[in-house]
Amino acid sequence: RVGEFGQLTEKGPGSGAMGTVSGALGPEVAPDPPSGAPTPSAEPWLQRMLVLVLKASGMRVSLPEAAPVTVLLLQRYMAEGSPTLPSASCPAYYYDVTITDGTYQEKCFLAPQLNALVQRNGLGAGRRLKITQCSYMYNERSLSPGFVCIEELEILEGASAFAGPTSQLGICHTKTILPLKGGRKHYLPLWNNDDPFGEIWVERKPLREDEFKPISISILAMTWQSKCSFPPLRVRIIHKSRLRYFGKPNTKLDVPYQAYFDVADQSGMVLMVLWGSLCPEWYNSMKIGAALLLEKYAVKKSSIIQSSPEVLHMKRFNSIEIALNVRDPPAKINIIPEHKIKPEWKLPEVEYHFVTRSELDNLAQNQFCDIIGLVQYVGRVERKKKKGCVDDFWTYRWVHVVDGTSEQPFIIELFSTSQPDIFEQIYPMKYLVCTQMRVEQNISENGSSAAYLTTSMKTQMFFTGWHKGQPYIKDPKVQSFIQWMRTQEEASYVDRVVIGGYYRFPPLPRTFAEYCKNMNEKLVLISLSEIEKEIDSLHYREQKHIAFQGIISAVRCVSCSSTSQDAPGESPMQVWYFSINTLKKKKRKALSGGQCAQRYLKSSALQMTFFILAGNEEIADTSEKVHPQRMCPNSWESVLWTFVKSNLTQHLNFSKIFPESFPCKFNYAHKEVLLKQYNLQAAKFQPEKCLASEEMSHFENACPLEYYQVAILGVNHDIAIEVALLNDSYLFQVKEASQKAAPSHLKDTTPCQEALKQGGLSLPGRIFQITMICHMAVVPSLKISNCKWS
Repeated sequence: RVGEFGQLTEKGPGSGAMGTVSGALGPEVAPDPPSGAPTPSAEPWLQRMLVLVLKASGMRVSLPEAAPVTVLLLQRYMAEGSPTLPSASCPAYYYDVTITDGTYQEKCFLAPQLNALVQRNGLGAGRRLKITQCSYMYNERSLSPGFVCIEELEILEGASAFAGPTSQLGICHTKTILPLKGGRKHYLPLWNNDDPFGEIWVERKPLREDEFKPISISILAMTWQSKCSFPPLRVRIIHKSRLRYFGKPNTKLDVPYQAYFDVADQSGMVLMVLWGSLCPEWYNSMKIGAALLLEKYAVKKSSIIQSSPEVLHMKRFNSIEIALNVRDPPAKINIIPEHKIKPEWKLPEVEYHFVTRSELDNLAQNQFCDIIGLVQYVGRVERKKKKGCVDDFWTYRWVHVVDGTSEQPFIIELFSTSQPDIFEQIYPMKYLVCTQMRVEQNISENGSSAAYLTTSMKTQMFFTGWHKGQPYIKDPKVQSFIQWMRTQEEASYVDRVVIGGYYRFPPLPRTFAEYCKNMNEKLVLISLSEIEKEIDSLHYREQKHIAFQGIISAVRCVSCSSTSQDAPGESPMQVWYFSINTLKKKKRKALSGGQCAQRYLKSSALQMTFFILAGNEEIADTSEKVHPQRMCPNSWESVLWTFVKSNLTQHLNFSKIFPESFPCKFNYAHKEVLLKQYNLQAAKFQPEKCLASEEMSHFENACPLEYYQVAILGVNHDIAIEVALLNDSYLFQVKEASQKAAPSHLKDTTPCQEALKQGGLSLPGRIFQITMICHMAVVPSLKISNCKWS
């Protein structure tokens, strides 16, 4: 059970207590229905729960006989007030949870102490739960009705029996479409702050065809300080940025957004900033290439450092920026229809700098370019914490794109660009265009390089179905790519397209010193005993690198294939993994029962990958049902490990691969299932798209289902960690430019394979591990009622 303070509390045998909450008054326990009273099956549970909590003297009630409900929708919004922790520099968030008992639906407020369940994807859309304690709250700044606050809950096993549609459900009590607590006017996306989300965002604004005599940007730059109001300004949008959300708990702005645009006329280009509630109204309609007529705008000295490249033949006025505000003055924005744009206005066309894959290696570091190609690989969506933030994240994925000019693909680190309809629907065999991409030249000490592209603040994406009407369709290199695709047979690519799986790029350098040299910030080595603390801080799909020292002490090859055959004359080694509920029955050596349960709870919720200067690895999910895995006959164990492994003070085990860590062959007929698997957890429950746990097993794997279990002993020989090393050579062999020999991570064998071939003699005694950890999710089938959430 998850208590009010974010702990999983245990209900002892025969105990009627359901946990405690803060405050002078504890919760009242809901009485059993009197004889002759309607049974819970006769009265919808949500109605009964509401009656019980309203009758309670302290408006708080414990519900030992709670009925299961299904989560329909999770909604996130900015909290109000100061941060909970004095040292916290980033905003905190509230969550509203819409649940159903099959008859009614109700929007409830989730007690902030339970936020970690959402942040780690333990509580998600479609999950079944029991509300074991709740209270009733009023918004003291509003005359609106109160709402239910969920303070304790149990997450149940199994899929929801609710099959929708939600439109047929009645509203039990709360009808508001606004956030329940505080005075916020809108919701945020569940996993980032960069995407437009909700009904306040207008898809398309009506066009205006009035005639005005405008001022030019060049004259405006010379005269703005001597004027209080300005004539109309007619411009074309050249570049468009992603949204920036700057809300904080102690700010009172209703819609704290801004967006940047490069706009130009015949005299030059200037930065334009869209502020506040104008973003939901206008952002989606302000497309690249659109012509605008601006009135009642403000002009001020620019405070933004321009990172975009200079557009050829166009002067940029960096000293000023145009501000479009809701008030002081209230901006008036008009989009001019394309057929009304006159040649005599001399509005500049949008310029592009498309490059082919064969040209990429010759581009300079941080140079900007545009690309087009056929999507060949799409990785799973992961998250990176924004610098200096506690619970604010970037979302990104890796994508491979080919254009026929090279055997190598464009390798793209694709961050969300405030285009969720595109970012979440990228899949193989689509034509993808990415503009304003920034070049990263990963140059090693021997002079070889592996170039890739990453998004910039002003990157925009377009794929099949979005190309019509875009300014780039007339570009010669775009036309050349289209002509090349017409000569290709689709069947020749279908067998080579891949989706999902763990992906590591750029390649690690050969030495630890070179790795440290290439880092943007100081590397901090941690001890093995601190790894659990690092893991506890992770949010759902958060990716993080850590570094520690250790000794590789044992290596074993594991096959996940059910058809793998035993080596002749040898008995297969059986390695068993246990669910949380079975740990009390079968304890593993070197782990005590209580410690074991806590450690395995953590390992079930994340994935780890480690690098031995060149290599990668992933952490185990121990939440799967009990099943054996066959060990390949290849294994190696050091003499030191034989002596110390039974005397360790701590033995952490993260040595099983998540199924989604292996990539799948893309299957267009089942693309919705695959996209659901490799995108982030949806905020809204959609029964018709519900993915059965066994459904992924029906897809063809893109690589052998094998990996290595590696035991790493701490340098003081008292702590060990077992991790999994996944061979990534199956994916795309990325050749480095100007290289004489491929580094070890690109060869056909991994360091572990070399170690097994040579009996471990090639492994150094003391090495540095660069480890990637990624929190995958708390397992939905886990009944959390006997462990402590830390």
